Amino acid sequence: MFYIGVDLGTSAVKLLLMDGEGTIKKIVTKEYPLYFPHPGWSEQKPEDWITAVKAGILELTEGIDKSLVAGIGAGGQMHGLVVLDNEDRVLRPAILWNDGRTQEETDYLNNVIGREKLTEYTGNIAFAGFTAPKILWMRKHEPELFAKIAKIMLPKDYVNYCLTGVHCTDYSDASGMLLLDVKNKKWSQPMLDICGIRESQMPKLFESYETVGTLTEKAAAELGLPKTVKVAAGAGDNAAAAIGTGTVGNGACNISLGTSGTIFISSDTFQVDSGNSLHAFDHADGKYHLMGCMLSAASCNKWFMDDILKTTDYAGEQKGIKEESLGNNHVYYLPYLMGERAPHNDPSARSCFIGMTMDTSREDMTQAVLEGVAFGIRDSLEAAKALGIHIQTSMICGGGAKSPLWKKIFANVLDIELTTPETEQGPGYGGAILAAVACREYDSVEAACRKLVKVTAKTEPIPELAARYEKRYQTFRKLYPALKGIFPEL
Repeated sequence: MFYIGVDLGTSAVKLLLMDGEGTIKKIVTKEYPLYFPHPGWSEQKPEDWITAVKAGILELTEGIDKSLVAGIGAGGQMHGLVVLDNEDRVLRPAILWNDGRTQEETDYLNNVIGREKLTEYTGNIAFAGFTAPKILWMRKHEPELFAKIAKIMLPKDYVNYCLTGVHCTDYSDASGMLLLDVKNKKWSQPMLDICGIRESQMPKLFESYETVGTLTEKAAAELGLPKTVKVAAGAGDNAAAAIGTGTVGNGACNISLGTSGTIFISSDTFQVDSGNSLHAFDHADGKYHLMGCMLSAASCNKWFMDDILKTTDYAGEQKGIKEESLGNNHVYYLPYLMGERAPHNDPSARSCFIGMTMDTSREDMTQAVLEGVAFGIRDSLEAAKALGIHIQTSMICGGGAKSPLWKKIFANVLDIELTTPETEQGPGYGGAILAAVACREYDSVEAACRKLVKVTAKTEPIPELAARYEKRYQTFRKLYPALKGIFPEL
């Protein structure tokens, strides 16, 4: 049988066709527009997503026996606000995860409602990207549209609705709305009251690997697929990517070095760190996870290479960094190009180089960028350690993980073993695995991951180098507090 994995990203949807053994048969990408109607705003039209998904599925299944397609599962961009009226028409463009209009609402939630109450209600505090602040913004600034809301959904859930006719979401994606009681896996009535919405406006909750429905007659006809094709609830992009790298089971860890950077720690139990540095979310395997998210990770290196050094030869720039300079660089870099989420939750934070002297070289600054991102992830790891979580090994994936030097820096900054997955297709692969579980190809998500996810390489920390980086990290962690008061003036 075949399973379709959907990765509904911010700039494009990436679809893959996987067989029951985990082999990827074909990959298709379809782009769609991103709109910036005002400075700091970021929107998309949900109709563009489903148009791209349907076109992608048609291309993906061209030339195969379509009767063998058993299931579809999606991983999608999180936090986006999709609102439908009582006839299931989209009321306005979706407000996306990277939209910056809700700082006033975020401050209201954190400072007036209070972080302690938010943590009690949901397990998390408010971030500008979350869904609840967007609802408050819409209630204040678009009251006529707000009054027409019949259903509130997330991006991938709108796609699932168009395929099945079911208003649905999964626990992992819903965790990022600030509307879910994450620990008890139910909508938080106090948060719904704060936002002025009713539970009847919320979608039905599913585990990520559960079937929400099968294709409607219309969808099946448009796609040329059987009406029996099952659609899994799917997951938020980070949880889906974690499934794709086998990050399931207590203490399993994955580090993703994409445009943003995440450290994702799977857990059998629900935990919240004292400073709310980490997101405490439900996981796509039916349990829980902690996640620290940096807004700028590999994008820091891309910015420095493309815009500052004016080069696309990333590997060539790294070749000049000598072995003996690792752990000995006198230059530090703060990786806050777009503000920062974990652990600082500070949209005013900014990037900077510090420690430069007359003998500072191009290589020193390149190295500092790579190290600064690793130190930023270490900040989130420290928050996990404070909960008694001890990580000894982690998967590492994303574009930045293609650099052997960067992986070496990460292994020694974090002082853990890093492994690389054989197949790295992010949320789409995780979505396909969830679809296979929904179709009973595998008994559980964990069983599917054990069978399908394989490791190809390992990077071990070197005790002497890890010790040098430990000293440098202790200096790095003093820099943000020292500069915090200056950032708003910039």
